[in-house]
Amino acid sequence: MDGLPGVTTKLSSKLDVSAFVEGILAKVQARDPEQKEFLQAVEEVLLSLKPVLAKHPEYCAVLERMCEPERQIMFRVPWLDDAGNIRVNRGYRVQFSSAIGPYKGGLRFHPTVSLSVIKFLGFEQCFKNALTTLPMGGGKGGTDFDPKGKSDNEGGTDFDPKGKSDNEVMRFCQSFMTELHRHIGSTTDVPAGDIGVGGREIGFLYGQYKRLQNEFTGVLTGKAMEWGGSNIRPEATGYGAVYFGLEILQDKGEDIKGKRCFISGSGNVAQYAAEKLIQLGAVVLTLSDSTGYVYEEDGFTMEQLKQVMEIKNVKRASLKEYSSPTGVYVAGQRCWNVDDKAHIALPCATQNEIEYEDAVKLVNKGVAMVLEGANMPSTNDAIAHFHKCGVVLAAAKACNAGGVAVSGLEMAQNACMSTWSSEQVDERLKVIMHDIFAASSGASKEYGVTLQEGANIAGFEKIAKAMIAQGCV
Repeated sequence: MDGLPGVTTKLSSKLDVSAFVEGILAKVQARDPEQKEFLQAVEEVLLSLKPVLAKHPEYCAVLERMCEPERQIMFRVPWLDDAGNIRVNRGYRVQFSSAIGPYKGGLRFHPTVSLSVIKFLGFEQCFKNALTTLPMGGGKGGTDFDPKGKSDNEGGTDFDPKGKSDNEVMRFCQSFMTELHRHIGSTTDVPAGDIGVGGREIGFLYGQYKRLQNEFTGVLTGKAMEWGGSNIRPEATGYGAVYFGLEILQDKGEDIKGKRCFISGSGNVAQYAAEKLIQLGAVVLTLSDSTGYVYEEDGFTMEQLKQVMEIKNVKRASLKEYSSPTGVYVAGQRCWNVDDKAHIALPCATQNEIEYEDAVKLVNKGVAMVLEGANMPSTNDAIAHFHKCGVVLAAAKACNAGGVAVSGLEMAQNACMSTWSSEQVDERLKVIMHDIFAASSGASKEYGVTLQEGANIAGFEKIAKAMIAQGCV
C-alpha cells in the first residue's frame, strides 16, 4: 500500500482516515507484536494525525514507511571485567529516518534497553528533531550494559548489577564503539548521550572512534568543551523544558515565579530543570531516583541542589545520602505520592513513569501543567486523563527537544571549527524553544487539537513533505 501511485488518488477521492490509520496500526502491531514501548509510541502519534491526514490525504502515502526504520543494527559487545572475565552485552543502533538530515539521537546504557525501547526512542526522535527546525534526522542506540552496575564476581549480574569501575566502563565503551564506528559519521549518524551515558562515557567512546578512524570530527555530541563540545549542552534539555513551560505560561498571561513544582529524576535533565526553575523563582519540591524521593517543603535552595549534583554526578550514589534539616527522604516510592500540592509536574526520569493512577493523583494535587522532560514518561491512559481534566501536557518531543537542539548547534560549531559563548548558545536555545512552541501551538489551533497533538502534527508535516519530495526510498 505504502507509496503506490494509485493509493494517493484513491484515498483523495474517498478517504476514511480512521480506517486507514487503524489499518497501518494493525500492520505495525502484526509485524512486531512483542514491542510494547514502540507500539505505544506509534499508536500515540498515528491517532493524533487523523486531522492532518483528512486535510492532506497525500501524506497517507508515507505513513507506513514512517513507522519502519531505515536500518536496524544489533551487535554483540564483548568486554573484560576487572577480574579478567569475558562479559557479553547486546548493542543497538536504530537509524530511523534521514529524510531531513543525518540520523541524530542518543545512546542509552541501561539494563532495560531492548530493541523495542530503542525503536520507540528513535521514532520519537524523528518528530522531536523535525520540530527544532535544524537539519537532523532521527535515530537512537544503546545497550543493556549498566555503567552503574557491579560485575558478577562482585555479587551482581550482567543485566542488573551494581557499581562498575571506570576501567570496566572504558573497556566496554571501547568494545561498543569498535562495532558502532563503521555505521556512524559526522554527516551520516551523530550519536549523543542519554540515560547512563554522560561525559565519562562520551569521552571513552570518542577516544576509541578517533583511534579507529584517525580523524577528529563532530561524530558525537555532548563532548567536553576542551575537545569540541558546546557551552550549555549539559544544561540544554532541562533548561529547554523550562523555557517551553515559560512559553505556555506567557501565552496564558501567567508567570513562573512562585509556581510549585514536582520533579522526578535526579539526573542531567532533572538537575538542570531544577536549576533553571530556582533561578526563575519557582519552588522545586521533589527530586527522585530509583530508590525513592527527596521532599523539601519550602523548595530546594541552590546549595541543596548542588548537594544532589554532588551525590549523583561525583559519588554516583543514591539520594538516600541527601542530608538536610528540612528535607525528607522517602524510600521506595515515586515522588507523585508526596503529600503536597503543586502547579507543575516535570517527569524527568524515564518512560511510562506516570501511569493512570499517578495522573489522577497529580490532578487531585492541583497540577495544571505537565512538562515532559523524559521521553514518553506518560502512559496513554495517563495522557487521556490529563486531557480530560484540562491539564496542559507539553509532549516530550517538543518539551525536551532542547538537548538535541543544542546538539545540533554543537554539530554546527564543529563543522566550522568554532566555539560559541554560553550567552550565544542559550539565546539560540530560547529562540528554538519559542519556535517549537509556536509550531506546536499553531498546529493545535489550525486542527483544533491539544498542544501535545499539535506537536505531533507539526513534526510530521515537515518529515512527510521531505519524504514525498525524495520519492519511494
